[in-house]
Amino acid sequence: MAKVKKAPRPKAETPKGFRDYFGAEVTERTHMLQKIAGVYHHYGFEALESSAVETVEALGKFLPDVDRPNEGVFAWQEFDENDKGAWMALRYDLTAPLARVYAQHRNELPTPYRRFAMGPVWRNEKPGPGRFRQFYQCDADTVGTASMAADAEICAMLSDTLETVGIPRGDYLVRVNNRKVMNGVLEVMGLGEDQAARDNVLRTIDKFDKVGEAGVRELLTKGRLDASGAFIDGVGLSEDQAEPVIAFLTSKAADVAKTFDNLRGAVGNSSVGAEGISELEQIAELLDAGGYGADRIEIDPSIVRGLGYYTGPVYEAELTFEIFDEKGRKRQFGSVAGGGRYDDLVKRFTGQAVPATGVSIGVDRLLAALREKGRLTSTSVGPVVVTVMDRDRMADYQAMVSELRNAGIRAEVYLGNPKNFGNQLKYADKRNSPVAVIEGGDEKDRGVVQIKDLILGAQIAESATLEEWKERPSQFEVPRDQLVAKVREILEGQAD
Repeated sequence: MAKVKKAPRPKAETPKGFRDYFGAEVTERTHMLQKIAGVYHHYGFEALESSAVETVEALGKFLPDVDRPNEGVFAWQEFDENDKGAWMALRYDLTAPLARVYAQHRNELPTPYRRFAMGPVWRNEKPGPGRFRQFYQCDADTVGTASMAADAEICAMLSDTLETVGIPRGDYLVRVNNRKVMNGVLEVMGLGEDQAARDNVLRTIDKFDKVGEAGVRELLTKGRLDASGAFIDGVGLSEDQAEPVIAFLTSKAADVAKTFDNLRGAVGNSSVGAEGISELEQIAELLDAGGYGADRIEIDPSIVRGLGYYTGPVYEAELTFEIFDEKGRKRQFGSVAGGGRYDDLVKRFTGQAVPATGVSIGVDRLLAALREKGRLTSTSVGPVVVTVMDRDRMADYQAMVSELRNAGIRAEVYLGNPKNFGNQLKYADKRNSPVAVIEGGDEKDRGVVQIKDLILGAQIAESATLEEWKERPSQFEVPRDQLVAKVREILEGQAD
């Protein structure tokens, strides 16, 4: 009889493009989300939790290729005997679910509807350094009003949010532009309804921050050599056709009024371009009235994010402080949030245009920025550990930990094998515990407990002399009824 082969053990490894998050990182993210939610709530936005799974039909506009519904998302087909089951997918972002929710419940929801949402999204894209297939987003949107006050409010709220989470003024800028101005530029270029040519121009504009004015001019016309020496074909426009784009991208001036004058020159007689400039002027006026100066929010025509998707104002939050990249070169940290007006999204469901505007914050990017600024650490304080000297007295130890918890102190009883006391202290070190509580039979008889300051003990062990060690003991004996008071005293001393 052939020997039955054992099934191979599965590999204990994280799937490609994903990662695991442990205690400190999860705590950091939770605290950040609480702060962001506090700002959003302060502005009058309501929380919404929608399903992590949507139909591919609902997500359609966001997919790279709607003919292949599993391209770009994690998708599967529902079982159906006739192989006609619906395609389902993990949400790609938090905006498409909002459009579906609003279209589905619009008769019960207030108009405008102001909501914020937080949670993971999934993208079936090639992972890379710092680029994962699952990541957190934090969105706030207003659906149901065409007023530029909604866009100005989103920009102000984004500015307040960055400062609330720990990005000081001067280390960020919220930059604002308008898709309608770009449409006006495309109009005066004479591209007409040539969508392919318009798309090529938009893709080229999107490279402005990388190749600069000269590079965009070359890419719009004859083409250019990239850094590797490879030749990139140009769009094939004439120099005269390319000029409105260059005027648009370089229209930002030191004075916002001059910026608007330059933009009017770039859009010429285009009515849609003039409308976009008027909207930007309204936003600038509203922000100025709210006390948001150019040191926090500015009009910047070089911001071209999502020009193929947004229908009006677009905005991006950029962190302006410098960091060192993996090759040791200085660079700005870059964008951590972006958004804009998307008036056509709900229309896909209802057939009726519904104005909407919103912003999305990249939570992981923002956390990385705070680490760069030294405002976050990768360690968190663990619980007070009540050690076990006698396993028959677990009730006594449980009483201690209950007293600590009832006093608002994070604490736990050691639940491993208590035979080796040294292992209990090693466990406390791994947990980054600030304090260990010890009560053996002798202490029990005398009505006392030993309280060990683990943080101070580690500091003394590293550098103190014998005399300093005697003067600064890290272990204290106190009456049993003073347990909570002494632990609190030590914790407060560690926090100073």
